[in-house]
Amino acid sequence: MPPGLFTGLLRRIPSQCAVCRRWPATPVCEQCVQAFAQPQSRCTTCALPVPSGVERCGSCLRTPPPLDHCLAALPYAFPWARLIADFKFHAQTALAPSFATLLRSTPWVEPELEACDAVLPIPLGAQRLRERGYNQAAELARALEPRKLQTQWLLRTRDTPEQHQLARSERLKALKGAFALDPLHAPRLQGARVVLIDDVMTTGSTLFEAAGVLRQHGVAHITALALARADALD
Repeated sequence: MPPGLFTGLLRRIPSQCAVCRRWPATPVCEQCVQAFAQPQSRCTTCALPVPSGVERCGSCLRTPPPLDHCLAALPYAFPWARLIADFKFHAQTALAPSFATLLRSTPWVEPELEACDAVLPIPLGAQRLRERGYNQAAELARALEPRKLQTQWLLRTRDTPEQHQLARSERLKALKGAFALDPLHAPRLQGARVVLIDDVMTTGSTLFEAAGVLRQHGVAHITALALARADALD
């Protein structure tokens, strides 16, 4: 049986909504999307919630991040925090297509994906990749835009502590120098438009550090896409 046919058959099997447990449903049903995934006004360069009509938050006005655009689909809150933990830590990679649909449905995400030259997921360190067996950001990016996905261009040079365990200042210190570009592919990024993908954006430290490395290598335009955004920087 061709692989694509098997995948198509699996998608036709009735399933239970991971949020409300309704049968039959997609992994996340339409009712739950309507209830918990409504678009909200966000800062255009860090995706923090802002009042309607405000483009950039005070922090980004004072210290502009190395991003041209930053978009997030969901708040990192109920029910998404639990589902993302399952996706990230408990091998629930079957959630990737539903998460990708939510992200692609977010205003401005589709044009950014169409305009970019490459989609780069935030890489995991070697030890964490061995332990987990997969990179959740790469799984999300693969479901989102497989034609432009490049998983080997942006590299993680060392393992870093789990970011949710650190204060913001500690995150910045831990991530310093943690990313690099593969020298074989770095020339292809000169003047390019790139989309960075991560699952959760808490302080922005990870995406900002990766974007800084891309800037150093001549990338012309960087958009960060996060599945979920935490509301506080501290």
